[in-house]
Amino acid sequence: MTVMIVGYVLLALLVVTVVIGISSVHLEHKRLLSLADGASLAAADSYTLGEVAGESGRPSTTLGSERVRNVAADFLARSPSSTRFDGLAVTGATGSPDGSTAVVVLSTVVHPPVVNFLVPDGIRIEAASTARSRLTR
Repeated sequence: MTVMIVGYVLLALLVVTVVIGISSVHLEHKRLLSLADGASLAAADSYTLGEVAGESGRPSTTLGSERVRNVAADFLARSPSSTRFDGLAVTGATGSPDGSTAVVVLSTVVHPPVVNFLVPDGIRIEAASTARSRLTR
């Protein structure tokens, strides 16, 4: 009977440890996604005015991929919440694929508690966010 109790206790501790690790990675991904949202909004607001489009007479917004990457990196440098991430980087997928949408992809390493000895290098996660500026009257 004692062996069964010890076995069930060990199994319960293993399940709790796995749930803690998964929850930690999930929460860090949500925090990274929030930071990526802010960076993509800042990048989308860095547009330049393009030519007047069509009969409507409204100017268009123009974004360059290099500008989106620079604004996203500047946003991360100024954001106090970026210091809590280990190995935070703006990935190469960041840019403006169509000239009007800002796509920001951030990458970082998460070190889950308790099971950190199993993954000493951590777990790499990415978060992508998309934003678009629109001129209205």
